[in-house]
Formats: sequence, structure tokens, C-alpha cells
Amino acid sequence: MDERETLTWETYGVAVRELAQQVADAGFVPDVVLGIARGGLIPAGSIAYALDCKNLFTMNVEFYTGVGTTLDVPTMLPPYLDASELDDTRVLIVDDVADSGRTLEMVDAFVRGHVAEARTAVIYEKPRSVVKGDFVWKHTDKWINFPWSTLPAITDRSGVRDA
Repeated sequence: MDERETLTWETYGVAVRELAQQVADAGFVPDVVLGIARGGLIPAGSIAYALDCKNLFTMNVEFYTGVGTTLDVPTMLPPYLDASELDDTRVLIVDDVADSGRTLEMVDAFVRGHVAEARTAVIYEKPRSVVKGDFVWKHTDKWINFPWSTLPAITDRSGVRDA
């Protein structure tokens, strides 16, 4: 896993604007942008601004524990989202990457019985993802260095880099 895709802050700005434009061009007007923490929080906020959507929700899901290492299944962490708050809304689910796609799959299943419509947006999608994003900026099969997680944590609580 030596070869990596590197996303700079400058390119990130282009990526999220282009993703938001895809959403707008498709005629999808979300009532809520739902960011998957942690990696999806930054793009979710940026896309919500670009789409002038003031309702921004989050779900905290842990799956990756390091470069290429995961838990057995994605796990929701507290505080938990009350799915009934999404009843009859159009929701844009945002994450930084659909790697295996299992996190997006879990979040989509969680909201599916409540929302009027849900679509997904990711900066990157990998070929092995079980979920094909509705809106994708770029496809890659490399590990990705995101600008918010490339440097080591200032306070190292987990002992793991790139998770």
C-alpha cells in the first residue's frame, strides 16, 4: 500500500464544489445533509454550504481502525441519531470515501425507512465498494491521504495513524 492518492486542501475545495454541482445538476434538493463522522464531517459541511442547506446532521460510525484494517462490521457510536427526525425528508448522506462501502450501506439502511429519499455523495469511491455513490468526485483504488488526517494527531489517543 505504498502508492497513495493525495488530496490537498486546494483540490478538496474543487472536489466538494464539483460534488455539490453534481447534486444540483441532478435536481436533488436535500432537506438534510447527513455527514458520517469522522471523515465525512468536513465534506458534509462544505457541501451543505454549497447547496445552501442549513440542516446538517451527523452519525458517528467506526469501521476502519488503521490502513486497510477494519472492525468486523461498522459500528454506530453515541450520540445516536434519532431517525424519526428524518421522517419524510430528502437526505444527502456524505462521506469522504466509499472504500468497502459498508459504512454507507449501514447508514443508508438506518435512514431508509424514515426518509422520503436518500442519496449518497462521496469524494472518492473504490471499485470494491458494495455501494455505488449517487454522486462521486473521483474513483481510485489507492489508499487516500486526506488533508485533515495526513498529519499525526496532536494528542495521540488511539495509537493508530490513518484511521
